[in-house]
Amino acid sequence: MKTLKSAQAASFALAALVVLLAAPSAFSQNCALCYTQAASAGSRMIQALRSGILVLIIPPTFMSVGMIFVVRHKSNQFKRNDEDADDDDRYDRQDS
Repeated sequence: MKTLKSAQAASFALAALVVLLAAPSAFSQNCALCYTQAASAGSRMIQALRSGILVLIIPPTFMSVGMIFVVRHKSNQFKRNDEDADDDDRYDRQDS
């Protein structure tokens, strides 16, 4: 059981490392039109762009984290029910 959790942790760490290493190449994918529009805009427009980016990023992130939490919680709930059923079967066999 511990080896499974350590393998999951290692795979998560590897995935995080890949994402971190891939990030610099993603930053170089700027749109020239977006860059020139933002550079020529005033400070109010730049603030509006920043706010728009946050509005487009934060809700989906929270929804994804919430869905992961719900799925993990339900998964653990089903695992506990299966283990409880196995324990009940063991006790029934011992009583007979």
